[in-house]
Amino acid sequence: MSVPRSTPFAAALAAAHPSRRTALAGLTALGVGAVVPTLSAGTAQAATSALTSSGSGALAAAGPVQLSLPAPTGPHRIGNVALHLIDRSRRDPWVPSHPVRELMIGIWYPAHEVDGHGAVPWLPANAWSAYLQDNAIAPGVVSVPVTHGHDGAPAERRGGPRPVLLFSPGSGGDRDTCTTLTEELVSHGYVVVTIDHTHDSAEVEFPDGRVEPRTIPPDSLPINTEAVSVRTADALFVLDQLCAIAAGRDPDVEHRPLPRGLAEALDLSRVGIYGHSMGGATSAWAMLDDRRIRAGINLDGSLYGPVLNAGLDRPFLFMCSQLHDLTDDPSWAQTWSHLRGWHKELRLANAAHNSYTDLQSLVPEAAAAVGFPPSTVQQLIGTVDPARSVIAVRTYVRAYFDRFVRGHDNHLLDRPSAAFPEIEFLA
Repeated sequence: MSVPRSTPFAAALAAAHPSRRTALAGLTALGVGAVVPTLSAGTAQAATSALTSSGSGALAAAGPVQLSLPAPTGPHRIGNVALHLIDRSRRDPWVPSHPVRELMIGIWYPAHEVDGHGAVPWLPANAWSAYLQDNAIAPGVVSVPVTHGHDGAPAERRGGPRPVLLFSPGSGGDRDTCTTLTEELVSHGYVVVTIDHTHDSAEVEFPDGRVEPRTIPPDSLPINTEAVSVRTADALFVLDQLCAIAAGRDPDVEHRPLPRGLAEALDLSRVGIYGHSMGGATSAWAMLDDRRIRAGINLDGSLYGPVLNAGLDRPFLFMCSQLHDLTDDPSWAQTWSHLRGWHKELRLANAAHNSYTDLQSLVPEAAAAVGFPPSTVQQLIGTVDPARSVIAVRTYVRAYFDRFVRGHDNHLLDRPSAAFPEIEFLA
């Protein structure tokens, strides 16, 4: 089941200190989206208190903890550009007074050079402030991570156009929720386009500085199904706008110049999609609706909508956590029985639902500074070794897209590997 979410790290602090729980309660900032009941609000709220108000003040006085993300391993430097898009064919379903559907996306791409192009923050300034305020995190406790993406850097043209991957975050998650994975893929030659699903994502900052909050109604089967339908329309609209960019047009509402070489970097004959939690459900539904998408990955999310009965005829990978798999999620079992293309179920052993997100790196980093007890860390990211799990997830996701989008098979997906005991082959 889904629970209302905010953005990722703030929830780790909120979960550890009950007095800091807003209506987002416990782990609700982690982008869980749609997942089985054993991983929903009850489990989330079991995280115990570690950070007292006096401790927070002492930490602020000592200076903020600078959060960071693991460096990507590939040979390519990374460029990033944020675009403001408007779909005038749709009203915003979550704010009926908005006559159009307004989105923010991030395009991450291999860069030719990055000198003179500053590294972009994990969240822009106003969104980060809202992120902390919404979750009652005192100023000066943590500083926003700085990514390895460089704002507006020219795209690398050597090597020709790049395969394109779409990313959809979990319910309430921001487009940067899985930046650790995004950057890894880009560093190995992919273009990754991350999507903020406005009023479903928690804090979406637009170029004029305003921050649109989450307004989606509370979790239920009808709401979740509608949410994934809306997200699917968002993703396919974004894909259409990428086609416009490749054709030489600039769909950005403010018509800010696109990075040099970006249009030539997009190979839209090779498109994949992946998502965490409800973003995984979005991946499946988008593949059903649009055959331009060759392959998809669901990172631990329950599924919704027509794909449950229609299935898919192209490759689709399920990756699950320790307490969620094909045997206990009816939506997975139902969809599985209708899959006609390549499909496989892998488990990140001893992982929690949010182990697929940046929380896997940020929580251990913060825990050492603010004193999260092991019970809180375990609730948030499981007991799998954080550094090893990041390597494993990056490796298997890249191997999958290399095989089914790029056409390079290293056979890692054929059978279990002694090099990655964290990855279990379930089905």
